[in-house]
Amino acid sequence: MDIKQLKFLIALDETRHFGQAAARCHITQPTLSMRLRSLEEELDLPLVNRGQRFEGFTAPGERVLAWARTVLAACDGLQAEAAACRGNLVGTLRLGVVPLSSFDPLPLMQQLHAEHPNLRFELSALSSEQILEQLANNRLDLGVSYLERLDSERFDSLAFSETRMGLLYDQRFFSFGEKPLSWEALIELPLGMLTSGMHFRQSIDHNFHSRGLSPQPLLQTDAVHQLLQAVHGGLCCAVMPLEGGLETLTEHLRLQPIENAQTLGRLGLIMRRSAPRSALAEACFAHYQKSQTSS
Repeated sequence: MDIKQLKFLIALDETRHFGQAAARCHITQPTLSMRLRSLEEELDLPLVNRGQRFEGFTAPGERVLAWARTVLAACDGLQAEAAACRGNLVGTLRLGVVPLSSFDPLPLMQQLHAEHPNLRFELSALSSEQILEQLANNRLDLGVSYLERLDSERFDSLAFSETRMGLLYDQRFFSFGEKPLSWEALIELPLGMLTSGMHFRQSIDHNFHSRGLSPQPLLQTDAVHQLLQAVHGGLCCAVMPLEGGLETLTEHLRLQPIENAQTLGRLGLIMRRSAPRSALAEACFAHYQKSQTSS
């Protein structure tokens, strides 16, 4: 058994296709199949359900796959640890962020990249549940998520300031003056929203319903970029985080504060407590903590 076989196994899980997994690993498909069969023979276990195409992993294969991720994470952590001892950060920081977070990861990534040019970033938009699950499984290094119901015995966290909300609109199609908007005024507007069940949407619904208001959104979507496109096209306006920096995406977007508008829960930066925890995750967590203390 070697590290490459474990990488092949993970590539197959991520692509769900033998040919694509082989291409990702820069080998031929027969070589991939041969190396995976060799792994199965060594472990004396069937790992992959095979037909004319990839049909998923066996139950033992799923368990071996979880160990493969842990082993590779430990290998990456070893290299990152050695680099950290030399005063460098290398590798890939895997960061998961809930949709419409008030946390803008760009400044953190810019600072870290300026200090450590060999550092790379992998940014994923995930639900709160997915972030905690992937942190626990060591598929993420850091997460930005809501802190209610967070298990402090399993995760370290740094709480952000309260998330305030505003109305994002395109000034070519709408104009609202200078004063903060009321929720009553918003009910008359064509609104775009994330779909029900998403955490940020729950906060919007709570603010409306607590005032006896029932919004009828013109557009609902589970994709933030589609919502932004609809706002930029003048189809609708959208309630967004006030400090998210979304109004800077184009010269036409504006973000108007809303009176008494906060999300239901606090956001924070989250890192798993248990090993294996890479030096890369710890260094970035400490870097953000230090930047907040000095600001």
